[in-house]
Amino acid sequence: MKKRVLISDIAKALGISVTTVSFILNDKAKEKRISDALTKRVLDYVNKVGYKPNQLAKSLRTGQTKILGLLVEDIANPFFSNVAKHIERRAYETGYHIIYCSMDNDEHKAKELIQLFMDRQVDGFIITPSEGLEDTISHIKQSNIPLVLFDRFVPSVETNYVVSDNRRGSYEATKHLLESNNKRIGLISLYSNQTQMRDRLDGYMEAMDEFRMQSFIKKLNLETTEEESHEQIIDFVVDNKLDAVLFATNYLAVNGLKALKEHKATLPKMVAFDEHTLFKLHDPSISVVSQDIEQLTRELIQTLIAEIEGKLKEVRQLTIPCQLIIRESSTSL
Repeated sequence: MKKRVLISDIAKALGISVTTVSFILNDKAKEKRISDALTKRVLDYVNKVGYKPNQLAKSLRTGQTKILGLLVEDIANPFFSNVAKHIERRAYETGYHIIYCSMDNDEHKAKELIQLFMDRQVDGFIITPSEGLEDTISHIKQSNIPLVLFDRFVPSVETNYVVSDNRRGSYEATKHLLESNNKRIGLISLYSNQTQMRDRLDGYMEAMDEFRMQSFIKKLNLETTEEESHEQIIDFVVDNKLDAVLFATNYLAVNGLKALKEHKATLPKMVAFDEHTLFKLHDPSISVVSQDIEQLTRELIQTLIAEIEGKLKEVRQLTIPCQLIIRESSTSL
C-alpha cells in the first residue's frame, strides 16, 4: 500500500517549515506574507505527490465535517430515493456530502441512527421524523445542531421544516374524483398521527363535506402483512361498492393494484398520493398527487446551509404546493 503523504514530508522535501506548508494549504499565504512563488512551488508539489488532507484533523480545526445526515422513512420508496438523489446533488454543489439511511418507521432504530450521526459530528440533519421522536428532535435543537424536518413535522417542537401542502393535494384529488361523477369515494390510509397523514385525511374530508357526500375511510396498520392488507383493501372496496378510491401513499396504491389483480376485481377510479415508477406503465395509467421534488429539495438544502452558516435569523417553515396529474385511472375508461 502506498504510504500516506504528510505535511511534514512536503516540508522536508521542499526544505521549508511545516508551519509554512500548513499556512499555504489553509489559504493563509497572503495573510502570513508568504510569496506567490513559494506558494506556487508548494501547491505544485502537493498536486505532484497527490497529498490529501486529514479530514478528521481538518474538521477538528474548522469545527465542520462537511457532512450532512439524511434520515428518511424508506430509501427504497421511489419518492424518498428521488428526494435523496436530488439532495445529494444539491449538497455536493455547495461543498457538502450526504450520508443517508432508512428509519423504517421504527422509533428505536431512528434514535440509534440519529445518535450515531451526532457521534460522527455531522454538520446538520434533514429528517422525516417517525412517531415517538419528539424528545430526540428537541434534543437535536437544544444541542444547537442545524436541523430541517421534511415531509412531516413535529407540532410540539418549533423547528425548521419543508413540507408539501398535503391537505390541498388530497382535497384537489378528491374533488377531481367527485367532479368525475363518482359518488362513493373511499380513502385508504394508515393509522398514524404524523402530520402529512392527518392533512391528507383532512383534505379528503373537506372535499367530501363540500359536496355533501358520505365518507368511506379505511386505515391500515403499518405492521399489517401484504397479504392481510390485500384482503382488507378488497373487502373495503367491494363491501362499500366504491366508485373511486384515493390512496394516501404510493405503496398503499401499489398494494391496492396487486389486491385487485389477485382477486380479479374491477378497478375503481383511483388517485394515488405520490408518484411511483409503475404508475405510468400500468394499464390504465394511474393519476397521482405529485410532490414538487425540485422545489422541496432546493428549499431543504438552502434552509439547512443557511442555518449552518449562521444566516438563518428565524425558524423557517415552508409549505410547497402539490400538482394533481390526471391520467386514465380517474377518467372515463
